[in-house]
Amino acid sequence: MYSSTLRALQLYCSMLLVAFCLITTTLAQQQTDPNIKGLKLLGQYIIPLNFVYNNTVVGGLSGIDYDTSSKLYYIISDDRSDKNPARFYVAKIFCTQNGIDSFHFVDVKTMLQSNGKVYPNGKQDPYHTPDPEAMRYDPISKKLVWSSEGERIVNANDTVLEDPTVISVTPNGNFIDSFIIPDNLKMQAIEKGPRQNAVFEGLTFADNYKTVFVSVEEPLYEDGPRADLTDNNTYTRILKFDMDSKKTIAQYAYKISPIPFPANPAGAFKMNGIPDILTIGDNKLLLIERSYSTGRLGCSIRLFTVDLNGVTDISHIPSLTKTVKPFIPATKKLLLDMGSLGIYIDNIEGVTFGPTLPNGHKTLLFIADNNFNPFQKTQLLLFEVD
Repeated sequence: MYSSTLRALQLYCSMLLVAFCLITTTLAQQQTDPNIKGLKLLGQYIIPLNFVYNNTVVGGLSGIDYDTSSKLYYIISDDRSDKNPARFYVAKIFCTQNGIDSFHFVDVKTMLQSNGKVYPNGKQDPYHTPDPEAMRYDPISKKLVWSSEGERIVNANDTVLEDPTVISVTPNGNFIDSFIIPDNLKMQAIEKGPRQNAVFEGLTFADNYKTVFVSVEEPLYEDGPRADLTDNNTYTRILKFDMDSKKTIAQYAYKISPIPFPANPAGAFKMNGIPDILTIGDNKLLLIERSYSTGRLGCSIRLFTVDLNGVTDISHIPSLTKTVKPFIPATKKLLLDMGSLGIYIDNIEGVTFGPTLPNGHKTLLFIADNNFNPFQKTQLLLFEVD
């Protein structure tokens, strides 16, 4: 039973959900994909910190997808079973030409392991603790696919190596199967393979749900350094999986942009990487680059259109820095720098196409992961696609 004070607080938080911004800035970038001329911000929406739904704490929302037939949104939390067992939410979001009218959770589902049990947290079993990041719904098979970054802890006291995963589940969260991860994406105790917390962040279906693209957030150790303030040829990988075999079809190189702002103090943490991708057809993607620099409020979020046509399959290139074979990386064009919107932008980690507006234009909906941090916001941004 909840106390009357807590119930009153929840009611108050629910009322706060209707707050949104009606800024309508049309963006015309110099390098814009001809199929998408620009984006117009329709509004924003903030889910209150530590909002409670069905005895779970809402936060860490890092992936979102929309099912047009049911008009439901699937939203995954990156809670590593610390506050509640690893889970995803089902929601209804009502969008109009004037912004986000309302937001309602309608369900929450626990994601289960292959043995039917809930995932443990790091104290219970660090070798099987998930780090959920992305989720997509397949309306043909009625399945959900989600990704986990795994874990890499290598220090004098302990070594924990848990490979990243891509997993299919039912709409109830029951395990169906997992994808076959290539060897170069498996965790290692030496500086080879993925970095900690920098692996499978983005995921999207393609080819009428016959394939799935999965993006690696930051470069593998052998592919080069992490992004910096200057261009240091930072390449990460985008993998393409076959849905039937669950095996990789190809891997592609993607060059990450330099970090736009220095950290304060100098030498403090800063990064840039890929938190999510979204197919736009014909082997092309919308791709988010998310950068954070210590000392700055919020994140730098840039949206690119990415073309993988004619790009080299680098599956058999073990190191992008040591290879003597020339390779063609993905081409990218800046579509939107959210810094130009004139509003606070938080830790955007997920994107999906939303409903079609009465004027026939598509919508894009972005969601921010607040990391369960009181200084961050669970922020949704709605855009009209021109």
